[in-house]
Amino acid sequence: MRKLVDGRSLASARKHTLRLLRTKRFPLERKRVIETIDPVGFQQIRGRYAVENPGADWPKYLDLERWIGINIRRIRELELDVSGPKRILDLGCGAGYFLYIAQLLGHSGLGLDIDRLPMFREITRLLGVHRVVQRIDAFRPLPDLGQKFNLITAFMICFNDHKMPGLWKVPEWEFFLDDLAKHLTPRGRVWLELNQEYDGTFYTPELKEFFQKRGARIKEHKVIFTSGLRAPASTSPAARRTP
Repeated sequence: MRKLVDGRSLASARKHTLRLLRTKRFPLERKRVIETIDPVGFQQIRGRYAVENPGADWPKYLDLERWIGINIRRIRELELDVSGPKRILDLGCGAGYFLYIAQLLGHSGLGLDIDRLPMFREITRLLGVHRVVQRIDAFRPLPDLGQKFNLITAFMICFNDHKMPGLWKVPEWEFFLDDLAKHLTPRGRVWLELNQEYDGTFYTPELKEFFQKRGARIKEHKVIFTSGLRAPASTSPAARRTP
């Protein structure tokens, strides 16, 4: 009986049913996704940038088996494989694999990232993933993107000065979320995944409390807003500062 009324079991059953009903959608399998990528074009990129044992360095993203698998898991967790068409903004889009898979499923997407790495520029171009080039800085608004989005994502976030002395605190995040709300449709979702800091944490207790006051559901490194962004939790002068 406990299993029957468990919310997670009901949610799992719902997603399973929706997947059965959407049998005509692109099959979300790693091999099938990789087969859609131009093999000659990708091999040329691999030849220019691949290194042995890249570790944590950027050439690690040339491992299609690994990163297509990771992004399929993200797609499933966000239920983009069972939802209707969404407009997605992916902050720090990197090689663009997440948006590429979303587009195979009928969604539209726009990435935003810096243009420091030619490898990412070449991969996103090969995949047909559109991106806007801009660095995300504290107290600097995003550019006018010409549309609003049903879903805004950011995975493995570094734009918050990750592992740097200026790691963002509440005022920086407050400005960022207030600005992000301008690009979000009513009841749109925001999905943020933070990187671990040197001390093993993802956020301070103060920052966790701030996210929760803004309506976030927090699952370890994930900060999830499922229905828009609530009004600011404070009116600190720093949060209102303009660039």
